[in-house]
Amino acid sequence: MKQLTCTEWITDALARESLRSKSLVMTVMGDAIAPHGGAAWLGSLIELLAPLGVTDRLVRTSVFRLVQEGWLTASREGRRSRYAFDPQSLPRFQRANRRIYAPPGLHWDGRWTLVLAPNGSIDADLRTAVRKELEWEGFAMLGPGVLAHPGADPEGLLDALGRTGARDKVFVVSAAELPDVGSRPLQELVGEGWDLTAVARSYVDFIAQFTPLLALLREAPPVAPADAFAIRSLLIHAYRRLQLHDPMLPIELLPDPWPGSDAYAVAREVYRMVAVPAEVHIDAVLRREDAEAPSADEAFYGRFGGLRG
Repeated sequence: MKQLTCTEWITDALARESLRSKSLVMTVMGDAIAPHGGAAWLGSLIELLAPLGVTDRLVRTSVFRLVQEGWLTASREGRRSRYAFDPQSLPRFQRANRRIYAPPGLHWDGRWTLVLAPNGSIDADLRTAVRKELEWEGFAMLGPGVLAHPGADPEGLLDALGRTGARDKVFVVSAAELPDVGSRPLQELVGEGWDLTAVARSYVDFIAQFTPLLALLREAPPVAPADAFAIRSLLIHAYRRLQLHDPMLPIELLPDPWPGSDAYAVAREVYRMVAVPAEVHIDAVLRREDAEAPSADEAFYGRFGGLRG
């Protein structure tokens, strides 16, 4: 069987799956634009997204919706439009980036964070909003008005409660197991709150999709900058979706072996092989619209444990 080239792998990957344009714009903004000052002209976004199958019209529609939803802000200079992260949404982008590029390995201190909203304390609309926001942060609903996580990010929790207007309307407690009272071990709550089967299966599918690409990159000549950018974007688009559906439980509470660790290793190696040549393409595209567009910041080179060397 003939081995695919990198360009053919990209074409095949795009043909296998219908990718949502708005989600792809978010991926490119977070992975490619954030390190370059966090803002880009519409023309640059259109050029970057075109090889990923996103048309001019779909880019325009996507950024318009992202502005409406509060993710991006728009500004104009003559006939040109420039898009940047909304200051209020930026912390959420930054936390998502930490989840994507940082190695797995949160350890459990034996405690759970509980968010309690007793009956009548908040109305139904606010209760729904809090549940949705906290589920995005990895929380599970253990019962009516009870959301829990064994390794909650305090910054994310504070932001979610502030964004919904529930900060002073719910109870937030840290709970540990009482010794010598004959209760079930607290780690068994994981089985009550999360079914990790689908998450594990998604990690296995990711490994199956990108491991052949990793072998190809190791054997093929250096990948062209435009192809490197396309591969990097498709990789992070797929991996980002996995991360955002993973509740990020401490490793002591996960099945052993956990495929998330192997998926991270594959993502890290592919990213490290294409990240720097992709930057050549990103710089060229951004500077066609803005000759002063900055190069990637130093934080970019810390992704996946370090991209230099």
